[in-house]
Amino acid sequence: MRLNEITFNESQPVDGYGPGFFRIGGKVYEGHIAVLPSGVAEWGGYDDTEALIAAALDIDVLFAGTGAEIAQVPARFRTALEDAGIGVEIMASPAACRTYNVLLSEGRRVALALVPV
Repeated sequence: MRLNEITFNESQPVDGYGPGFFRIGGKVYEGHIAVLPSGVAEWGGYDDTEALIAAALDIDVLFAGTGAEIAQVPARFRTALEDAGIGVEIMASPAACRTYNVLLSEGRRVALALVPV
């Protein structure tokens, strides 16, 4: 078996999550968060697209984690991001975290907007 060391460059992987929190780069964040190439920030939910759109030049895909279960997001949220050139993938927050980590380890330009589980 061949093992490869994973490097994440300057972006931080999601280390863990639980009821109401996410652990990213060894630090615990509570509530809704955005994980962008510039760092981790509080996120105001689906009406708060400003910081996500500001990162459009640095990301290709945003994984929107909708909590413990996959759920619909408002059309205006998806439309605003897609109009800014950001691909949007909707999934449950645990799946979004896992997918983000895999693509981040491949050097892809990804970001997260997460609702806690």
